[in-house]
Amino acid sequence: MSATLQALRGMNDVLPGDASRWLEFESLVQRWLARHGYRNIRMPLIEPTQLFRRAVGEQTDIVEKEMYSWRDELNGEDLTLRPEATASCVRAAIEHHLLHDGPKRLWYAGPMYRHERPQKGRYRQFHQYGAEALGFTGPDSDAELIVMCAALWRELGLTGIRLELNTIGSSAERASYRTALITHLENNVDSLDADAKRRMHANPLRVFDSKNPLVQTVVQSAPSMMAYLGDATLAHFDGLKRLLGAAGVGFTLNPRLVRGLDYYNLTVFEWISDRLGAQGTVCGGGRYDGLFEQLGGKPAPAAGFAMGIERLIALQQEAKPEPVVPLLHAYVVHLGAGAAEQALRIAGELRDAGYAVVQHCGGGSLKSQMKKADASGARVALIIGEDELGAGEVTVKPLRVARAQARVPAARLAAELTGWNDAKAGT
Repeated sequence: MSATLQALRGMNDVLPGDASRWLEFESLVQRWLARHGYRNIRMPLIEPTQLFRRAVGEQTDIVEKEMYSWRDELNGEDLTLRPEATASCVRAAIEHHLLHDGPKRLWYAGPMYRHERPQKGRYRQFHQYGAEALGFTGPDSDAELIVMCAALWRELGLTGIRLELNTIGSSAERASYRTALITHLENNVDSLDADAKRRMHANPLRVFDSKNPLVQTVVQSAPSMMAYLGDATLAHFDGLKRLLGAAGVGFTLNPRLVRGLDYYNLTVFEWISDRLGAQGTVCGGGRYDGLFEQLGGKPAPAAGFAMGIERLIALQQEAKPEPVVPLLHAYVVHLGAGAAEQALRIAGELRDAGYAVVQHCGGGSLKSQMKKADASGARVALIIGEDELGAGEVTVKPLRVARAQARVPAARLAAELTGWNDAKAGT
């Protein structure tokens, strides 16, 4: 007997009971994005490996340790399952000249892949919604992205999500800071692990990403980047803080926040919850003005964020644990010769009219069919037997309210059913 096959570690099935919550979440998020003027873009799951090496950074954990990459021997290409989607979005914008007629607000959703150690809130296949404001400069674009996130948390009914904020300046300012940081790390080299020592000269800011407590002690005593920032950077950051204050969005300044990708400049931010254990970041982003040029396009300012769907749904389920039950208006029960054909016609007509309808399949007695109708969650059972078929009628039996059943002409059923249900499917 063959062994039972299971999903790969860290890549999870979403079963129907949970998928209903996902669908509700996705519908709400997509309406929220549309209200803010963002339009959908869809990029491939597989990209050239070099895209992420150039965009995310050679010395990042993502590129060094976490990417699913392989050599396509047929075409001689190095390929990678996308570990994040900002690089893909910018690649698409360059390739298709999306900014030729002005800035764009874009959003995307879908799975990302990182070869990490699976734990609560951290999976090897995980899902994100991302928003990218391409071609916009100035702190007002940064503020819009942050304020719209705050609005989403309210709409989802989530509380206790705090905002951490920082600025990491321009590339020239980071170069000056880099020298001071390397000196600090060299002075504390005995407290650094092998990863930190390796990155100390190649990309010292990545030492901030370390989870090693000893390394974090060194990081906490490092010089502040703020002392190396120029007037333009500070003015941008002051403008952002002023706009957030005007919008009533509170934040905590975190001078050690750098994000785990090399393409960021100026603003970086994270939304964090304490209810998810070690994986507390539910949304992160910032400004990446140099990425277009870095990937071979014309220079263009840009900012964006990505949010983790699994983590946000876990918070939403904690706040609202009752299951999400999809709306089902009617369950069609049928018995006798010709009833199955009539049931099929009626179910189709009702669906065309906007109702959610399940037609019973598999035969069985009236009693067994009614048990399945009740278990389905439908608001009414529609019964078609020999009497109803001969009279051209359908018996409507309420399943969720105390109301007497009634016979309704089949030709008027779609119109009559409005009075038995509060709304049609999808409304």
